[in-house]
Amino acid sequence: MARLPRLTLPGYPHHVIQRGNNRQAIFATPADYRLLLDLLEENAKKFGVSVHAYVLMSNHFHLLATPQTAEGLPKMMQAVGRSYVRYFNDTQKRSGTLWEGRYKSTLIQTDRYLLACMVYIDLNPVRAGLVSQPQDYPWSSHLHYRGVRSDRLITPHTLYWELGNTPFAREAAYADLVHAGINPVQQTALTDATLRGWALGEPDFVADLQKRTQRRVAKTGAGRPYSVNKSLIK
Repeated sequence: MARLPRLTLPGYPHHVIQRGNNRQAIFATPADYRLLLDLLEENAKKFGVSVHAYVLMSNHFHLLATPQTAEGLPKMMQAVGRSYVRYFNDTQKRSGTLWEGRYKSTLIQTDRYLLACMVYIDLNPVRAGLVSQPQDYPWSSHLHYRGVRSDRLITPHTLYWELGNTPFAREAAYADLVHAGINPVQQTALTDATLRGWALGEPDFVADLQKRTQRRVAKTGAGRPYSVNKSLIK
């Protein structure tokens, strides 16, 4: 069976996962993490992609991003991937592939899943046992949203701005969302939809999305949406 093209539409948030080949490490030093973030910042601007959240793990990374054009996200990921592999191979005196094939991604329903996806991304280092609190992990966008540092890569989504009328109110509200966390069903929904490439949203959203592209957006019909705790999107 032919592989489906990626589901990429402008104006919608996309959850992206890029893994190292055979789960191998894709970072060896702190400089490697910084270089990948620099490449993401440079190419997000170049190709018109707003990056809302990220986390860089030892053998993979996650992004939540909204492209302005249909080609913006694929071009950004291609440019970042190629440049980073050349750099990593040179510095580590290695050759060959670094990535586990092409990146995985899904298009998500904004009002239903965007904040939940941000929480999911922030909690990756906690789930992996690397830290006890997301604010203790340096290679994610979490500290930007907690007001600890300003991250030039990040473009906050409108839904984040709606969390409060002041920076302090937004930071506190977002901290509460992360503290509430996501349950295993939510985690599985976000992971599986991304790895399989099916749109993640309620039936009406998925059905409307199908009208906008010839590429199938769900496995069967409008698909069966996953359930995410609505307290995450108040």
